Amino acid sequence: MRSRRLLRLYKKEKNADVKERILLNLLIERDKMSAATAAAHLCKSSSWGSKWRRRYMGDKIKGLQTLPRSGRPPLVEKEVMDQIRQKN
Repeated sequence: MRSRRLLRLYKKEKNADVKERILLNLLIERDKMSAATAAAHLCKSSSWGSKWRRRYMGDKIKGLQTLPRSGRPPLVEKEVMDQIRQKN
């Protein structure tokens, strides 16, 4: 049942990274692969597979989204960047 839902979500998803993470969990649930085997099937490391499986099990589909990261603030103000984007 869950694998059908994952397949539907996989087909609808636009973000390639999230789509790959859904595919990992689809391989685990539908094809009964381990996280390490499914990750290897996708040419990823076993730690990558374990991380995204754990995130899916904890937060379902929302857990497969990339979380915002903190970082260095931009040097150019947001308003200036908006003006530059509008000119292009």
